[in-house]
Amino acid sequence: MAELESRQGVVARALAFVLLTAARSGEVRGMRWREIDRGAAVWTVPSERMKAGKEHRVPLSPKALALLGEAGEPDALVFPSPTKPDAMLSDMTLTAVLGRFGRDDITVHGLRSTFRDWAGETTAHPREVIEAALDHRLKDKAEAAYARGDLFGKRRQLMNDWADFASSTLSV
Repeated sequence: MAELESRQGVVARALAFVLLTAARSGEVRGMRWREIDRGAAVWTVPSERMKAGKEHRVPLSPKALALLGEAGEPDALVFPSPTKPDAMLSDMTLTAVLGRFGRDDITVHGLRSTFRDWAGETTAHPREVIEAALDHRLKDKAEAAYARGDLFGKRRQLMNDWADFASSTLSV
């Protein structure tokens, strides 16, 4: 995170946003300004861009909000390609940033896995809150039928804790 924060470019900011939100890279790369509610600190990913096909609200930590910079036109990409402002960043562009840091041992998707491991192994946040933050669906259909809430308040605390941890100076 410290390496990403030291860079000014849109690609580094997008990758830092992926890290801080534990979102899938395609969700971040396709994010539009109309999806962001700064006042409520919420990013609402529309159903058509979600793997499970269901709208997903992502609580934004102050650190994630700070990465967004100035708002653009509602239909504009938040993290556009530096070479083609109307085009999405490619997944390989995000991977290339990790390579420039000499971190070939890290993948973009691995940031989600790191979040999952950290939350499950080092915090007291309940499993269902962690899985909801990752937008994972319950496999048990009976349990899923009764799970109508999205645990948003609890997910907000989890994401704030994650942002604090990810931005800490602890060595790994």
